[in-house]
Amino acid sequence: MIAWLAVAALGIALGALALALTSQRRQRQALQLQLDATAAELQQLQHACSRLAPAGVVHRLVADGAGAANEPKAERKVATALFSDLVGFTALSEQLEPAVLARMLNGYFQRMSDAVHEHRGHVSTFLGDGILAYFGAIHPNAWQCDDAVRAALAMRESLRDYNVELAREGLPQLAVGIGIHRGPGLAGLIGSRERMEYGFVGRTVNMAARVQSLTRVHGVDILVTDDLRRELDACFELDPMPPANVKGIVEPVVTYAVRRWSPVPQALATAPSGGSAGRQRAST
Repeated sequence: MIAWLAVAALGIALGALALALTSQRRQRQALQLQLDATAAELQQLQHACSRLAPAGVVHRLVADGAGAANEPKAERKVATALFSDLVGFTALSEQLEPAVLARMLNGYFQRMSDAVHEHRGHVSTFLGDGILAYFGAIHPNAWQCDDAVRAALAMRESLRDYNVELAREGLPQLAVGIGIHRGPGLAGLIGSRERMEYGFVGRTVNMAARVQSLTRVHGVDILVTDDLRRELDACFELDPMPPANVKGIVEPVVTYAVRRWSPVPQALATAPSGGSAGRQRAST
């Protein structure tokens, strides 16, 4: 009798243990499903936020927490600003249907953004039909000037290909003006409590925009400032432009039109007297 009771007690204990293990297994499975769902939502949120701020900034916010105390601090940096604008697009926009215009702009923005990202740049914002991009504002980049000009050349080539596609559809061709300048500014998350974006503010951005406007004056598509030229690889072929006055700048601005990048450095004779023809990059 006692043996039978012991066996029965053992059976009950084993049954209870099995039920407990089954319950724990189900709880773990439910928790794992919740964790997977949360991870997927977090990944989608990071992807969505990366469209508003650089991926590196988003990852830092996620890792440190999104509270105000953990926001990346603004800091002064020397960076390169690239400003591009479509030529004559205001008049063109009045001739096209809204759906066609939006499709043309989206295709243009995608191709230009790809060119910037492929050369270690960050598209900060779209201003109407304009694009503002930075190089060296997020991560240190000793070759930020080279990368910016390479990106501009890639934008030129990409726009040429895009115009071929537009021509096949019977749509008008696009033309762009690009201005590039290097200088100091304030980099970081800037905005209100409701909306913030990663930006680079200061005179450098204003100068890039002013230089872009000079592309119409000189009849070229890519212009760089003298400050940027001094930092460029000597293999970029540049044409000096006549100094020109721009709004907000006291002295006439000296600019250079970018023709192309060549494996053979541009002749030193093309540099202004007393200036530098640029530095040559160790590896391209």
